[in-house]
Amino acid sequence: MPTSEALGIAEDRGLDLVEVSPTARPPVCRIMDYGKYKYERSKKLKESKKKQHVIHVKEIKFRPKTEEHDYQFKKRHAEEFLKKHNKVKFTVVFRGRELDHKELGERMLSRLEQELAELGEVERPARFEGRLMVMFMRPTPSRPEARVQQQEAENPPDVKEGQDAETQDE
Repeated sequence: MPTSEALGIAEDRGLDLVEVSPTARPPVCRIMDYGKYKYERSKKLKESKKKQHVIHVKEIKFRPKTEEHDYQFKKRHAEEFLKKHNKVKFTVVFRGRELDHKELGERMLSRLEQELAELGEVERPARFEGRLMVMFMRPTPSRPEARVQQQEAENPPDVKEGQDAETQDE
């Protein structure tokens, strides 16, 4: 259809002539309300953004001589971050002669790893970067089917379905 004829039809209906595929031979056009189309597309984008969760990396800093109360306080914050499905970066900062006692930082990070094992898993193990020892933890998968698969991998069932313990021994 000639362009002038298509424009006339679109004008009669109070709509716009929108070029859909300019590279096609002949070019493909569509008669539509372009303003309404843009509005609906922006609504869909906003709706899809509402459903997604952005993962932030939260950092918690320690020193090798961090006292027990401060350690517990910071650990509780890490628990909150992992429950909200954020990654946590644990940093142990060494200064001066503290660098001679790297095992203190390793001990602290391994303790954190053990105490937070049910909420998260280590994404990157403790590693030295200059005067910092850094470890990353990510939250454990929250999808129910992922949890079931993880539990089955850790604890395989002893008894097959449909059999009781007596018939299995035979």
